[in-house]
Amino acid sequence: MSRADLVVQLAEAGAQNDHVKLERTVAALVAEARAKRHDTLADRLAKALGFVAPPSRQAPRSVNGSVLPEKVRDLLIERPARRGLDDLTLPADVETQVRDLIDEQHRADVLRSNSLDPRHRVMLAGPPGNGKTTLAEAIAFSLGVPFLTIRYDAVIDSYLGETAARLRRVFDYARATPCVLFLDEFDALGKERGDVHETGEIKRVVSSLLLQMDDLPSYTVIVCASNHPELLDRAVWRRFQLRLELPMPTRADLRRWLDQVGADRKALGFDPAALARDLEGGSFAEAEEFLLDVKRKIVLSGGAPKTIVAHQLKTWKKRFGPKAGAKFDDDGRQQSNTAAPTDA
Repeated sequence: MSRADLVVQLAEAGAQNDHVKLERTVAALVAEARAKRHDTLADRLAKALGFVAPPSRQAPRSVNGSVLPEKVRDLLIERPARRGLDDLTLPADVETQVRDLIDEQHRADVLRSNSLDPRHRVMLAGPPGNGKTTLAEAIAFSLGVPFLTIRYDAVIDSYLGETAARLRRVFDYARATPCVLFLDEFDALGKERGDVHETGEIKRVVSSLLLQMDDLPSYTVIVCASNHPELLDRAVWRRFQLRLELPMPTRADLRRWLDQVGADRKALGFDPAALARDLEGGSFAEAEEFLLDVKRKIVLSGGAPKTIVAHQLKTWKKRFGPKAGAKFDDDGRQQSNTAAPTDA
């Protein structure tokens, strides 16, 4: 929304004595000012409407150094955003679309001057362990804004009316704060309202969630992730301007990832191409845990990296690859279980 539109809304809110609309409009102006690094103006606007708590009542500082107000302190977690897009291995089409979104956000003033808004609603789908959370973190890192994750254990209540109220508190804060708001396991909230097994109350929660998403300004990027996108309400899908799939990695993906994390022959004694073949079938998260296990054993035992990798591959393949009882050679590769033919 342009600055002119916000000023008009501010005048309308004052004329109508609509305090809720007044708060939301000022919150949007505060967020716009902070996005442009006009911190003095943002502080004055916020203080004028009592958005800033006295110093003695401020919440403890989060891991990124910002202050979460008391009303959302128990509902949100701010996580440090340490990895950017260059640190990830993404499908080419996914990376292109995410970079386009980041560019739109960085050049939002140009778009708004032409009555356009940058895209800011993203859905990530795919099996677990393949980078949905990390991609949301990378978007926050690239935009230089807080990376906020909703705590479902605190938001979802047995009294669903309370759940909707807590969601409103979270979204009210997100409207006033340029950030990446991340909703993992989104199917826990955005369920299909046509499901006959769901109660009327949960359907009202979904309806409230959709309204809250629609009301988010474009400087707040909302990223939702789901391992089961088939469970989502059809109206939920319509809200997202980017719908991206992060599939299980192919052998080529794992090969690129190994190069990226420095797992070369010199470090591990294994050819990365062969190691990518052996790790194929697992997710990025599982492959990362494999490498961490290898590094721990190298540090603690001081053994030969190649021997340690071969031993860890045997464990890996028993979990993810071949049939139980298969035998492996000294390099961790499966031996044939086919018996040699005998003369009759």
